[in-house]
Amino acid sequence: MVTLNRIYTRTGDKGSTALASGERRSKADLRIETYGTVDETNACIGLVRLHADSRLDAMLGAIQNDLFDLGADLATPESAEPPKYEPLRIVAAQVQRVERDIDALNADLSPLKSFVLPGGSPASAALHLARTICRRAERLAVALAATEGEIVSPEALQYLNRLSDFLFVASRTANANGADDVLWVPGQNR
Repeated sequence: MVTLNRIYTRTGDKGSTALASGERRSKADLRIETYGTVDETNACIGLVRLHADSRLDAMLGAIQNDLFDLGADLATPESAEPPKYEPLRIVAAQVQRVERDIDALNADLSPLKSFVLPGGSPASAALHLARTICRRAERLAVALAATEGEIVSPEALQYLNRLSDFLFVASRTANANGADDVLWVPGQNR
């Protein structure tokens, strides 16, 4: 369990922050940007939960906890010297749970006949925002994984990919199972 007795430390006043290992990095570092964007996704999901029904709220609550796990995973880069503790990592079971939730929600949706515009209900609009932030986190994680000397686990990348799919399906669920989706009409305003 994490204990936070003091919120400000002044150690970041010059633009650096510490990874879980204690290593200091610039606050502009790609790894910091990646887990910061995961945190932004989590904050947006917190807003979604204000508008979600109990079924969706329970799924989103589990996801919020997973996103803290993902942040811890990304804040603890793999290194040649193993840490003195077992680092928290995203595991396949978390990805599989999100897949099961996608399948459960998708079973009740009407088929799509066009792309969906973000909107409809407040929950759906917020889920679309969370989805786009999640996609940005995924792009950053992919860039981080492609950076020499940096490792991002396949499960972490899979989790972000599935999560954005979940958020899309959940946005349709929040729009009366797709009945209230706002559909794109190509060239409508020409």
